[in-house]
Amino acid sequence: RSNTGEMMAWSESMDTLLANKDGLAAFRTFLKSEFSEENVEFWLACEDFKKTKSSAKIASKAQKIYSDFIEADAPKEINIDFHTKTHISQNISEPTLSCFDDAQRLIYSLMAKDSFPRFLRSEEYKELVKKQQNGNQKRWLPFL
Repeated sequence: RSNTGEMMAWSESMDTLLANKDGLAAFRTFLKSEFSEENVEFWLACEDFKKTKSSAKIASKAQKIYSDFIEADAPKEINIDFHTKTHISQNISEPTLSCFDDAQRLIYSLMAKDSFPRFLRSEEYKELVKKQQNGNQKRWLPFL
């Protein structure tokens, strides 16, 4: 359970939101309602990918990210420019831990400029904050 302070901190930066389990879940739910959850899923897949230690796993994880998010008609295809997509396609046969960095930056930027501000204005976010504040008042003022 996040406290009101944490929840308010989500509005300060997308990093704070993404680093918080409850914040991430709320943001994901919001993106689902907008049919754009592939963006946060791609970002999370890249974060996980960058922590990969085994070179055998690097290749298989890279291929999975590529087939899920990058290649034409991928099930969760993200919206990135032709140049970035081509660059990844050319390097996917010998992937490195940084092979998705440009695409991840683009998607992060898209979420930060577009989805994140809409999330903060959404009824879902306002409702979460209101519930949290009401919960806190009841805890401290049992007679309410």
